[in-house]
Amino acid sequence: MTTSPLWQLTATDLSTQLQNGDITAEAAVQSSVDRMAAANPDLNAVVVDLSAQALDRAVALDKARAGGATPGPLFGVPVTIKINIDQKGQATSNGLPALRDLIAPEDAPLVANLLNAGAVVIGRTNTPEFSFRADTDNPLHGRTHNPWGRHVSAGGSSGGAGSAVMAGIGALAHGNDIGGSLRFPAAANGAVTVKPGLGRVPAWNPGQKSERGMLSQAMSVQGLITRAAEDLHLGMPSLIAPDARDPFHVPLPWRMDPLDGPVKVGFTMETFGFDLHPEVEQALLAARDALSDAGYEITEIDPPELKDCAMDGYRALMGETLGMLGNDIRAAGSDTVNTIFDEYFRQFPPFEGGELLTVMARRTHYARVWSLLLNDYPLVLTPFLPQPFFAPDRDTEGAEGVREVLGSALWSYSMNFMGLPAGNLPTRLADLPQGPQPINVQIVGRRWREDLIVDAMQAVEARLGRMCDPLWKRMG
Repeated sequence: MTTSPLWQLTATDLSTQLQNGDITAEAAVQSSVDRMAAANPDLNAVVVDLSAQALDRAVALDKARAGGATPGPLFGVPVTIKINIDQKGQATSNGLPALRDLIAPEDAPLVANLLNAGAVVIGRTNTPEFSFRADTDNPLHGRTHNPWGRHVSAGGSSGGAGSAVMAGIGALAHGNDIGGSLRFPAAANGAVTVKPGLGRVPAWNPGQKSERGMLSQAMSVQGLITRAAEDLHLGMPSLIAPDARDPFHVPLPWRMDPLDGPVKVGFTMETFGFDLHPEVEQALLAARDALSDAGYEITEIDPPELKDCAMDGYRALMGETLGMLGNDIRAAGSDTVNTIFDEYFRQFPPFEGGELLTVMARRTHYARVWSLLLNDYPLVLTPFLPQPFFAPDRDTEGAEGVREVLGSALWSYSMNFMGLPAGNLPTRLADLPQGPQPINVQIVGRRWREDLIVDAMQAVEARLGRMCDPLWKRMG
């Protein structure tokens, strides 16, 4: 039994105690609710407080168990849900005042899966307008702050999720990722995540009025942000449970067959014309050495066609966004987000018409090239961003701001375009003039092998430690 407050436990350790009956669901949820009351006012990570109904659910779960019910795999584990996903009776506002009263009629598949597994939702977390920035601020709920300090953005678009889970508000945080929205907040806050591959987690919002564009369907995925890599092995098997409302979900098990011999890892520090910051270089070398020490076989590689893939993917997504959401962004978006989109469209000129169809077809080429690479190297260790994470509102600072925030993130949105899974974890705490902040790296994996990525992140974390520990010392 640990003497740490329950909110400080990993989801795995908390779940073990809950499953063993050492603690009640009510006690676990109460601890997270108390932590939210203490930490959230300074962070604004959770923007819909569901404490009362969470405690009611926890009490009901405990009574059901006492009556003989078998606890689910996430029995009593406190979680948060991002405000762009349907949760019955809650507004799916997506950071927009115009959608503040868009009440979900039913739970989205991932919410249903978490609840069916016994998890308890304690709150809903913030996102930028349209969930389309790497920084989290909106006119409806305001800015989310990073628990490391206000010198560094909380990331986006799942910035509320990343800030919350690292501050100890909930053991698991739901987020999603169309171009980096799980991995940006993980990198900003020093959290751990794996962006699942296409088709891994069933997705659909019952309250949506129309279907999403084809690229949005192909690039957007749902996932979890955690404080420890092992918690992804705990939470993701429940998240990926089949739901017939997503006709393209692939019902594969989370754990697949182990690979023979040492796992081969391709390693690269390529940043495609952007300067590699010394702190990022040190973070990459630390991850490489940790994997080598754990028995992985590391080989330096030349990443094939990555820059072309990234630029094609982002320009294609911009084309679809302009065509399907352009009028909505103009009408419902703030002046700030419209100015940012203007710069997006300048730096990533949208493909349109036949050109858009051609580049969407070329997506298969890039995926094939990387499938062949991953056949030789089941994992590839890469930078995430070439520099430490940026300051709040950096993307509002014209061309250079957007270039630093998204232009340099080639390693991020390329993975969405190809539909490949990619993990993100901290491997270094940088002591920068503006203040301390974590530095995260990325591990790309074979299609359907998120489990291999998480295993590798666990191996790295076992040697380098978790980033929440120095953070909590700093927070006091």
